Amino acid sequence: MSALATVVAELFPNGIAHYAVGGVLIGVGVAVIYLGTGISPGASTFLESTLSYVSTRERFAQQRFLASRDWRIVFTVGIVVGAAVYAIAFQGGAWITEVQPWRLFAGGVLIGIGTRLGKGCTSGHGVCGVGSRSGTSILNVAIFMAVAIGVAQLLLAIGVTP
Repeated sequence: MSALATVVAELFPNGIAHYAVGGVLIGVGVAVIYLGTGISPGASTFLESTLSYVSTRERFAQQRFLASRDWRIVFTVGIVVGAAVYAIAFQGGAWITEVQPWRLFAGGVLIGIGTRLGKGCTSGHGVCGVGSRSGTSILNVAIFMAVAIGVAQLLLAIGVTP
């Protein structure tokens, strides 16, 4: 076995096929949405566009949110339903985590704050921004990755487990 094959086998003990298929599906989905609407799909804008249904605040009443809120709901529901279908079809049931609910909540809050500070989410910057060669998105993804790796290593070093 070559050195590369050994590294891949260690990093991906269950294989890489499902990651490759997922990447292709994400790429096709982004391309379809962009070609159909002219808008790069990012998940973080979903919240703002959805709040335009219930809020009259100027922030949420922007024309770009009003014009895209219907398809953004379908987009986000599709993410959740797609994950559920995958879990049922290929994992034998619902996805379960050992992570405590308070940690999931705290992580969600921190991700929300980071999304606002970074002016977008990892899907928007990582898939759409990097794909369109946006310098800002490339920098943001580098920062996301560096912080994620650093935090993961710190938590591992101090013995934090799920």
